[in-house]
Amino acid sequence: MTPLEIKTAAGLDLNGTLELISFEIGGQEYCIDVRSVREIRGWTPTTPMPQTPNYILGIINLRGAVMPVLDLRCRLGLGTTEPTARHVIVVIQHETRMAGILVDGVQETFQLAASLLQAPPAMDSDANNQFVDAIIPLEGRMLSRLVVGSLLPVEHRAEAA
Repeated sequence: MTPLEIKTAAGLDLNGTLELISFEIGGQEYCIDVRSVREIRGWTPTTPMPQTPNYILGIINLRGAVMPVLDLRCRLGLGTTEPTARHVIVVIQHETRMAGILVDGVQETFQLAASLLQAPPAMDSDANNQFVDAIIPLEGRMLSRLVVGSLLPVEHRAEAA
């Protein structure tokens, strides 16, 4: 994806700015559009659900809404997280789907020019292209911007009998 395609996909014009929130997973920084974030909360133990993918830790009840909590490290193929009190759940929403993602810690919210986004390099794996749509070199750091819709579990709807 070229920088122009990335900006267009994000719904921005060439002079647009982005507002992002960054977080850490295993010493690596990632970010998402701050508009996708509904809330940030401390670690809450989850209720496991049978026959779910290994990256789903379980479910929590957030003010009457039951939602899955994903181990983002596992979802990205970077190992598993042993949750502790220092971990954070970032509640994200994409369209009508909502979930919590477990991260090591939230870093900051920031704004930057959309022109700073760079397409991720071509890799042998399609997983990188599925989850990461841009790389942001920023003050000696490299942040990967995640595609929120790709992180959430796919909903399988049962067909009417």
